[in-house]
Amino acid sequence: MLVIMENFNHATDYWHLLDDGRVQCDLCPRYCKLKEGQRGLCFVRRNHNHQIELTSYGRSSGFCVDPIEKKPLNHFLPGTPVLSFGTAGCNLACKFCQNWDISKSREIDKLSSVATPEKIASVASQSGCRSVAFTYNDPVIFHEYAIDVAQACREKNIHSVAVTAGYICEQPREIFYRYMDAANVDLKAFTEKFYYKLTGAHLQPVLDTLIYLKTQTDVWFEITNLLIPGKNDSEQEIEAMTQWVIENLGPNVPMHFTAFHPDWKMKDIPHTPADTLVMARNIAIKNGVHYVYTGNIHDKSGQSTYCHHCNQILIGRDWYQLSDWNIKGGNHCCNCNQVVAGVFEAEAGNWGAHRLPVRMT
Repeated sequence: MLVIMENFNHATDYWHLLDDGRVQCDLCPRYCKLKEGQRGLCFVRRNHNHQIELTSYGRSSGFCVDPIEKKPLNHFLPGTPVLSFGTAGCNLACKFCQNWDISKSREIDKLSSVATPEKIASVASQSGCRSVAFTYNDPVIFHEYAIDVAQACREKNIHSVAVTAGYICEQPREIFYRYMDAANVDLKAFTEKFYYKLTGAHLQPVLDTLIYLKTQTDVWFEITNLLIPGKNDSEQEIEAMTQWVIENLGPNVPMHFTAFHPDWKMKDIPHTPADTLVMARNIAIKNGVHYVYTGNIHDKSGQSTYCHHCNQILIGRDWYQLSDWNIKGGNHCCNCNQVVAGVFEAEAGNWGAHRLPVRMT
C-alpha cells in the first residue's frame, strides 16, 4: 500500500500581501503576484486564503535509484547510489526543457507517488543510498518539502543533493542550502538575452546563487551548461563564462558541458556536435578550470577525472561506470600527492550505471 497523507497543501513563509489584495510570492525572483485561487508560474504554489501554500507536499512524480554521476556530480561520493525524485512544475519556462513532461506538468494527479519525509529517508537507507537527490524538476519550488526530507535524511546520515537552476531569492536560499550537502547548478547560458528569451528568467540571480554557494556555504557544488547549437555555444560566450567562473568561484568547481537534444519547443534545433563539447572543455581548461567534463555523449576521456597537477587519471569513467581509482588518503592524487577537490571516501562506490525504480510501499 502507498503511504497515505490526508493533506498535500502546506503553509509557506516567503510571501507578502499587496495593497491591491493580491499576494506576492517571494520564493524566487519571478515574484508572482496572485489573486485568490491563482497559481504561480511554477504551478505548485498558489494563493489560498490570502497566503501562499505549497500544493504538492508529500507527492512525487516517482522515485528511482541512480548513480550519483547522473546528476551530474563527479566529485561527490563517486560510484554511490542516490535516491532521486521530483514533483511537478518549474519556476523557469525553458523552451528547450529536457524534462518537460514533469517540469511543465499542470496535473497534480500525475504525482502518483506519495511519501512522507521520514519514509523517503527510510527507503534511501534501506536501499543502500548514500544520498537523496531533488531532481527532474527544480526543488526550489517545493522548498518546504525538500527541507523536511533533508532533515529526515540527516538523522539517518543520508546526504541531500539539489539539482537546480539556482533561481531563488536571498532569504529562502540561505535556509534551503543550510540543509543541502551538494548541488549541481544549471548555468544555462552566460547572456541575459538567452535567459530572458529562452527561459523567461534572468542571469544575475543564478550568478548570485553560485557566488553565495562558494563564499557563504560548505555545500559541494558543480556546474552544468547545456550547449545548444546557435544559442549559447559560441567560443566567445564560453570564454566569458569560464573566465567568470575562475574569477568568482576559483578553479576547483567542476564544470559539465552537456549535449542538447531536440525537445519541447525547440525540436527544430539539431543535436549538439561532440566537437562543440570538446571545444568548450578545452577553453575551460585553458582558462584554468581544473575539472571539466563532457556529458550526454560517449566520451571516456571527457568524462574521466584527471589530476590538474600531473595529469594522472584519478577516476576513470565510461558513461556512469567507474574503472580507475587513483585517489589516496581521502583526497590526494596517488601519483603526485596533489589535493583533489571534492567529497570522497577511501574507495569508490560500485553502484555502476544501472537505474532502479522504487515504489514507496
